Amino acid sequence: MSATTELQARFDAALMPNYGTPPIALSHGEGRHVYDADGNRYLDLVAGIAVSALGHGHPALVKAVADQAAAIAHTSNLYLHEREVELAERLRALLGGDAKVFLANSGTEANEAALKLVKRAAGPGRGYFVAAAAAFHGRTSGALALTGKDAIREPFGPFGMDVRFVPYGDADALRAAVTDSCAAVFLEPVQGEAGVVPPPAGYLREARAICDATGAAFVLDEIQSGVGRTGHWFLHQAEGVVPDVLTLAKGLGGGLPIGACVGFGDYATAFAKGDHGSTFGGNPVSCAAALAVLDTIEGEGLLDRAAELGALLAERITALGHPLVASVRGAGLWRGVVLDGPAAARVQDAAARRGYLVNAVAPDTVRIAPPLTITRAEVLEFTAALPAILADAAEGDDGDRRR
Repeated sequence: MSATTELQARFDAALMPNYGTPPIALSHGEGRHVYDADGNRYLDLVAGIAVSALGHGHPALVKAVADQAAAIAHTSNLYLHEREVELAERLRALLGGDAKVFLANSGTEANEAALKLVKRAAGPGRGYFVAAAAAFHGRTSGALALTGKDAIREPFGPFGMDVRFVPYGDADALRAAVTDSCAAVFLEPVQGEAGVVPPPAGYLREARAICDATGAAFVLDEIQSGVGRTGHWFLHQAEGVVPDVLTLAKGLGGGLPIGACVGFGDYATAFAKGDHGSTFGGNPVSCAAALAVLDTIEGEGLLDRAAELGALLAERITALGHPLVASVRGAGLWRGVVLDGPAAARVQDAAARRGYLVNAVAPDTVRIAPPLTITRAEVLEFTAALPAILADAAEGDDGDRRR
């Protein structure tokens, strides 16, 4: 029995079956590579679902976490500590304007906070929400109510909320759905779990105008797209819009659990004392990690790298002209490789057999979201290997071809 097989058996015996049995058991990582329990090495092009922004074992992140854990690892919300203040100040500086921050532990919790925030700020008579079909905002009840994926949403209703779904990217449908009775519109600037799907040009600006005209809050979920993933600190900045509420997580902590709900203008101060809280939110170690991530992105020029190498990645994949690849979409180091048919799971498996981790985010789409520290040589290595990966997937080859 291999080490992986043994761990899978223990996993199946001890954990609930909601994830199935993961096919790979990771033991450790170094830079952009991870290793499984049997010693096999993979170039990580998933980064823990756009989380491990600095890769694995980055010295700045390791030092920040170790130093903070040695100083104080937890305070609860009964006391403040300097790291949470520094992080909130840093986010305010990056976002500009009169923003204020609530710190949580995850993306779904950031969206739960956003829901409560807009409910608290909404005037009388604003009783419903608008979200996009195929959207993903989280798995807890409030965030799930806003998630436009029937397969994961419907088994757990009713939610006690009136949420109306419109086609993503359709400004006319959004305009028709949002009235003076709407409390808030929740959107992703690019739909991540739907397959890294961007909207038509100008869509976010139109959404902002619709909310301005009706008084509905405009909430942007940048949990995947934020913190440098697209080559911008935040994707809404590239679109020239400012939301009323912004939610962040994933790459913010570089692997440590943290989320943030940011309110602008009146939404910065809509919560009163006691309206919301979190025992672990703003944890000192997670905040120290987030500060190290932000410092490293700035200090190592990773925004420019994400833009440059993301463009190179898309260009090289498109240039292959492979019949299985229909298109490449997305921005920066956040790409969806759209396939000519439902072959994404086979591509994911074939890539892993050759030593590359990618994600079958949809039946016909492979998501690529590597650490922002990935090198040009590593991008070219993967794109050079991709024709053989696609050939394996097309042929159903199940042989192990790791480097």
